[in-house]
Amino acid sequence: MHDFTARVGITEPDPTLAYERLWRWSIDEPEAFWSEMWSFAGIRGMRGERVLAKGDDMLDARWFPDARLNFAENLFADRDPDSMAVIFWSEEGCVRRIRHSELFADVAALTAALRAHGIVAGDRIAAFMPNIPETLVAMLAAASIGAIFTSTSPDFGTSGVLDRFGQSKPRILFAVDGYRYNGKAIDCRERLCEIATQLPSVERLVFTRYRAPAATPPELANLVAFEDFVAPYRGAQTIDFEQFPFAHPLYILYSSGTTGPPKGIVHGAGGTLLQHLKEHQLHCDVRQGDRYFYFTTCGWTMWNILVSVLASRATILMYDGSPFAREGRILFDLAAEERMTHFGTSAKFIDTLAKKGLKPRVTHDLAAMRVLLSTGSPLCAESYDYVYECIKEDVQLSSMSGGTDICSAFVIGNPTTPVWRGEIQCRGLGMAVDVFDELGRSIAHGKGELVCTQAFPSMPIGFWNDPHRLRLRAAYFDKFAGVWCHGDFCEITPHGGIIVHGRSDATLNPGGVRIGTAEIYREVEKIPEVIESLAIGQQWQSDTRIVLFVRLAEGVELDASLENRIRSQVGQNSTPRHVPARIIAVPDIPRTKNGKIVELAVANVVRGEPVRNLESLANPEALEWFRKRPELEV
Repeated sequence: MHDFTARVGITEPDPTLAYERLWRWSIDEPEAFWSEMWSFAGIRGMRGERVLAKGDDMLDARWFPDARLNFAENLFADRDPDSMAVIFWSEEGCVRRIRHSELFADVAALTAALRAHGIVAGDRIAAFMPNIPETLVAMLAAASIGAIFTSTSPDFGTSGVLDRFGQSKPRILFAVDGYRYNGKAIDCRERLCEIATQLPSVERLVFTRYRAPAATPPELANLVAFEDFVAPYRGAQTIDFEQFPFAHPLYILYSSGTTGPPKGIVHGAGGTLLQHLKEHQLHCDVRQGDRYFYFTTCGWTMWNILVSVLASRATILMYDGSPFAREGRILFDLAAEERMTHFGTSAKFIDTLAKKGLKPRVTHDLAAMRVLLSTGSPLCAESYDYVYECIKEDVQLSSMSGGTDICSAFVIGNPTTPVWRGEIQCRGLGMAVDVFDELGRSIAHGKGELVCTQAFPSMPIGFWNDPHRLRLRAAYFDKFAGVWCHGDFCEITPHGGIIVHGRSDATLNPGGVRIGTAEIYREVEKIPEVIESLAIGQQWQSDTRIVLFVRLAEGVELDASLENRIRSQVGQNSTPRHVPARIIAVPDIPRTKNGKIVELAVANVVRGEPVRNLESLANPEALEWFRKRPELEV
């Protein structure tokens, strides 16, 4: 970040003011900024003369319309063949170390195999795979050809996979026999048979034995073992990296699908590459030889962000399994043993570590760690305290918010400026982020809608099967004409930071006052007896009342004393309007497979409305508990 700031002629000695000037320049002169970013990151390809072709509105903007590049080539370019590309761990520890020369050879063989099968640019390649090296190889081979890669994790049920891959109609499906989680082996073969027989577009099912090397493969006519599929092409020395336009489709990602069918969000190769290089190299200070980790599955956009780190000449630290293996120590074992520089996780993981009382700062050597990344939900102020007191005192705690919609972040960290307790550090470079009130007016102080007022390269190029982009416009541009409305309820702080108070579609409105759910969780979960909580608004006597559901520690009962403590904690540290009218203990809190609590789905069940796509939930059985609760009738 410091080098880039100097490169563009900003010499302000105060780093906070320097970043403010840099950010302002990046949105005032977007063509100059993104062109400079291309050069600074050393993107391989033909840039062309034009940087931005403006259309009638934000959605019609076309970035680098004359450019040609190949995404996979940029992840391989100028690499030392003997340097480490991937280090893969499971719950048992280190499984594989893969050098760049070995990764290149694997991708070259698979690329040749796919081409021999007739795969061409624009075809879809799907993966029903865990976070293992074969998934990375499949993505890189697809990108080398210009095919579109799409993936889900193997913990999805049959209908969840069909809801996703049934849209994109892949020609090749990569899959595993099963996976291991929390010490248990989960067999996927029966589900795989159900999936394969209901995806008529799949011509080849490329099967990897992962759970058990001797596992009998499913009896499917189009099935071929991964090694058998690539064996005739082992020894390929080169990859023909075909050049494609900047907006050529690279990925299809999927929305969570808890309130309707999952949307297939199509991301372009150039925008994804350029945005990830900016975030990795500037906002996260990723350098050559760094070792970058994010705990993720292949069904979450963080996997796509993780693998792009190869373009910054860093090593991917890959993990498949439970983050709480070895009594919650496994990821810190990985960090210490492999000299991890960047530790990526979720806000929920950090909160759980704090409640378990773990102190990695004492138990592990984390000297190499410079950045701790957090996303998935707002990171509460107490989690900042925990990180600096119990994990590492000199780490950059980089909370961020963005997501699948843009395969990147709107608000993110900055290695040159202070971390303020409870705040995301800054608005991302090139991202014209603002906060609007309900009338679409920019507000300098107070809470409102997170918006982006200018085009940026990683905007989705469309939704799948939405040729006129009508659903895309409805999703992001209906609320404020010509402005991207992201759906986060937030505020900009005096430090230039951002506090996200929750999703705006889950915002509570008691007495007509908007309240973010994260504001309530932040207070409630300070109480040791409360493991986690979920709040909804319930229509009651011509108003909205706040109903708070709490999951309590083992052996704890919700009595009048605990209810009073919860209400007092919320009321004293926020406002009387934040205090829940009803508090109800629940056995579990429903979450998506990416760990996000689902307030809208719970609210729908409480209202007696249907919830679609239960396959997107990690624990769908938890949702049924909320139906027709007598506690909500009084």
